[in-house]
Amino acid sequence: MATPLAKVNEPLSFHEGIMNNERLKKFQIFADLTDNELSQFHDSLKKVEMDKGQQFITEGDEGDCVYLLLDGIVEINQALTLSMNKGGLDNREKAILKLSSDINPQFGEMSMFNDGDRRTANVRAETPCTLARLDKSDLFQICDENSAIGFKVMRNLGRIISGNLVKANQNVLKLTTAFSLILER
Repeated sequence: MATPLAKVNEPLSFHEGIMNNERLKKFQIFADLTDNELSQFHDSLKKVEMDKGQQFITEGDEGDCVYLLLDGIVEINQALTLSMNKGGLDNREKAILKLSSDINPQFGEMSMFNDGDRRTANVRAETPCTLARLDKSDLFQICDENSAIGFKVMRNLGRIISGNLVKANQNVLKLTTAFSLILER
């Protein structure tokens, strides 16, 4: 599902110094790719600008792209959606973390592997942000056309997702431990 954008997608400029392969290599999805391999992605990466406060990934929406944070700070949060005694829902959100472009984060990878996969969190711009968007169809076309690139990118995505799973498991363990301690009182 397309998410409304603050400014229309436009190709990233690799010739005007806005983006270069050295910067791309800092994103985990592109780790260990050669300059020639990275050049296969140049035309597919689209520049997206978000205004402060704009949500550009919505939990539950169908995912069709990965974003690379080039400049700015974003907040990742999830809905708490608790059932209330009066039959209503609590629609508050829980901030999970804030990410800065200084650490070259990417997000949206969880929804890339099956048709109809849903976003698992919300992502909102805390400051004006510049991102690169890589559509699922472009990513898989490049990976299908070049198996060496496909292997490296899929290995990197596997590492990203498994790292996120380990963190989620640790958080569940902490939460379970906290509940156990409360119940023992």
